[in-house]
Amino acid sequence: MSEYYWDSKIEYLRNTRWLYYNDDYLEFLVKNVWKMNTPINMVDYGCGYGYLGLKLLPLLPDGSTYTGIDKGEDLIKEAREIFDKLPYSVELMQGDIEEIQVHPQYDIALCHAFLLHMKNPRAILQKMIDSVRDGGRVCFEPHWIANAANFGFDDGLLHSEVVRLGVLQKLYEVDASRSGKDGNIGIKLPILLSQLGLRNVECRVSDKVNFLDRHMDAASKERLYPSLREEGIGQEPDEPSMTMEQLVERGLTAEEAQAQYAAELKLFQEFDSDSWLTYAPNMKISFGTVSRE
Repeated sequence: MSEYYWDSKIEYLRNTRWLYYNDDYLEFLVKNVWKMNTPINMVDYGCGYGYLGLKLLPLLPDGSTYTGIDKGEDLIKEAREIFDKLPYSVELMQGDIEEIQVHPQYDIALCHAFLLHMKNPRAILQKMIDSVRDGGRVCFEPHWIANAANFGFDDGLLHSEVVRLGVLQKLYEVDASRSGKDGNIGIKLPILLSQLGLRNVECRVSDKVNFLDRHMDAASKERLYPSLREEGIGQEPDEPSMTMEQLVERGLTAEEAQAQYAAELKLFQEFDSDSWLTYAPNMKISFGTVSRE
């Protein structure tokens, strides 16, 4: 069995990626914003099972290619099984972007919810730039505090009772300063891209909003509710003393940790398939132009 963490999370990835984007918005980006009218050769770093390829290839001009690179053996195997059944030009490689050598051979370098897991995302971005011919790049990355701010519950559950934004900001910022892994990197990517020399940098926000409606049809609810749970919304917290100890180790005071645990427990206890919930992931999509002239 693979020891790589994300090899064990294929079902999680499969069950949650769809929460982030509307297909018509991705089509709008490709055709109206990026104006991709000629075949594109794209590379996807940390590709997982090839989610971005599956979404973008049908929207791109015929002749476009997709190269996916991931550290996970099982993820690449899963991707190959999927793409072998599809009529696209695809190359899938197992590799670690921190170690592989790159050359400017692609038109677009992509990543999705990948940089937030990197200890040195700036260096990874530079590698992405180095793999692109003069042109551009697209990064789909989360901004956790915006994500946490964009929940709506029915009147029986107040947002401030279950999502403590100030405490979460502190946790994210301490985690980033300690490990280099920044869950809020999505909102910082335009700055980083500009600092690394890209021009005409822009950032878009996914328009996807998920609505769990008590009155929705059973099939839609049976798909949405488990995916929201798997995304972490209302998950059961671990044993209290262990959870609070971990929170203190991450930078909270004992009082903050106790209150945070109580908030997580309350959401777990009150959120169920008959709840009303609106949730906007607010994925940030940043891109710019590489120019070596």
